[in-house]
Amino acid sequence: MPRERSFIMIKPDGVQRGLVGEIIARFEKRGFKLVAMKFVHASKEHLSKHYADLAGRPFFNGLVDYMSSGPVVPMVWEGTDVVNTGRTIIGATNPLQSAPGTIRADYCIQVGRNVIHGSDAVASAEKEINLWFKPEEIADYKSCAESWIYED
Repeated sequence: MPRERSFIMIKPDGVQRGLVGEIIARFEKRGFKLVAMKFVHASKEHLSKHYADLAGRPFFNGLVDYMSSGPVVPMVWEGTDVVNTGRTIIGATNPLQSAPGTIRADYCIQVGRNVIHGSDAVASAEKEINLWFKPEEIADYKSCAESWIYED
């Protein structure tokens, strides 16, 4: 399978609870490559663009308010099937429905404080990456561990 990129963002509750390193470690241990990362306090305007597909939902304003309440850590991860596998690592949107061992099962109880966002498709990942990162902010490099992770 060709390698793809996914957008992963640690939400304000994940940052405040000191879970940034643990979350990064889970993706690294799986074999994915971190190619971009920021630590930012996003504006409501920027977050409204990010969550534009949810604009008609009753929880939209609360979501934007919450996401702008503290710093977030947007990241770009690269690897084979990283979008789908990343969603598996993260767990179900509702933490109480997440499989044991997922980030949300291990660290969350409520949907409104589920510590992490992950792209749900390759197309949405591309859109989210372009919203949060300029092309020059994404590192293009070959990891020295790549031959130990991939057969090709």
